Amino acid sequence: MSSNGGAVPFDRAARPLAESPQRVDSSLVLGLAGSSLAAWERFPHGSDIGVRGFGSTQAEAFVQAALALVSVITDPALVRAQQAVRVSCRAPDPELLLVDWLNALISAMATEEMLFGRFDVRIADGKLDAVAYGEPIDAIRHRPAVEIKGATFTELQVAQDRDGRWRAQCVVDV
Repeated sequence: MSSNGGAVPFDRAARPLAESPQRVDSSLVLGLAGSSLAAWERFPHGSDIGVRGFGSTQAEAFVQAALALVSVITDPALVRAQQAVRVSCRAPDPELLLVDWLNALISAMATEEMLFGRFDVRIADGKLDAVAYGEPIDAIRHRPAVEIKGATFTELQVAQDRDGRWRAQCVVDV
């Protein structure tokens, strides 16, 4: 896995390209920084919401999945990078590492009462080390839509396609 790692900084994701008031899921959003392969999206799944990140590396896809996670709560572009929170996890495979990563972010947002809008991620040998940048929740400015309970194993996948693009996805319980 170390060949898929490397530090991947992203400041923010762009606003969704086109969203109607009735359909906020499944909107592909390209990252403003990083590779042209970087993007995130949400996808519908019953009463829950799927999050999916794409990137040229596994770490970049994990960053984008984190931005998709935040987008379930608020527009990541509204979150200022004022405070840094370190996050580390270890797992025996990439899928479990993704679930641990997203659950660590969910826990940090709940305990620190923060939202995150930027992530620096490094993945090597089954270990993820990251810094999440954000700010305390401002209910008026952020207008949080939901509280995420946790990342699940539903539709869990971390894979690389034939063109080398990484995808990291799962469903989150809201």
